[in-house]
Order: sequence, then structure tokens, then C-alpha cells
Amino acid sequence: MNVILMPFLYFPEDKSEYIPAAISFVFFMILLAFTFMWIKRTSKKQEAETRELEERILRERREAKEQQQDNL
Repeated sequence: MNVILMPFLYFPEDKSEYIPAAISFVFFMILLAFTFMWIKRTSKKQEAETRELEERILRERREAKEQQQDNL
């Protein structure tokens, strides 16, 4: 089975043909790292905003419940 796939593999004799592939690989890896850091930072910011919103909603519910009990 491995012999059948061999014609599709290409290993150049001149190793300088690997340079463009290595450059593009490094470029995309750097781009990937920056994208990952940006997504992580944005996620933390959204998590903090969500936590703040949740705390505000719970506080408002508690206050409303206390007002109801005071009115009775």
C-alpha cells in the first residue's frame, strides 16, 4: 500500500526549495500565536463583563425581593 502513495511525495534535491515553505510556515505560526493571544484576551474581558452583569442582576433581584418582603 505504501508503494502506491510514493509517486505523490516530492523531496527536492535542491534543499533551497524548502526556504519559501519554511518562511510561510513561520509567518503563519506567528500569526496564529497573535490570534490566539487576542482571542484569549477578548475572552477574559467578556468573562469579566458577564460576571459583572450577573452580579448586578442578582443584586437587583435581592433588592426587589427585600422590597417585597418590606411591603408585606
